[in-house]
Amino acid sequence: MGNCKVLRQVRRLFPFLERVIADGAYQGKGTARAVRQAARAKLEIVKRSDAAKGFVVLQKRWIVERTFGWLGRCRRLAKDFEALTRSHLAFVQLAMIRLMMRRLARASQTS
Repeated sequence: MGNCKVLRQVRRLFPFLERVIADGAYQGKGTARAVRQAARAKLEIVKRSDAAKGFVVLQKRWIVERTFGWLGRCRRLAKDFEALTRSHLAFVQLAMIRLMMRRLARASQTS
């Protein structure tokens, strides 16, 4: 797996990480081994059921798609492309901080 460097960075940023969730395209012993070695985490594959017809919401995958939708609301992330990865990461973190602050503010207004 070519992204072992990314997995090691993920482990450094999130030492509490226990599980990596991936699409069915990433199943296999080699990928599971790379995730276990580089991120020291268990690989969980989210696959669609063979019996499913039409659109089916996959619980774990929906979390990722919903988060991408939230990030897409931020113009800087939707329209501009950063030259540096760390700049893009900073804007993603700012977008998520903004989202959480709005939720906290909304929750304190109703209490």
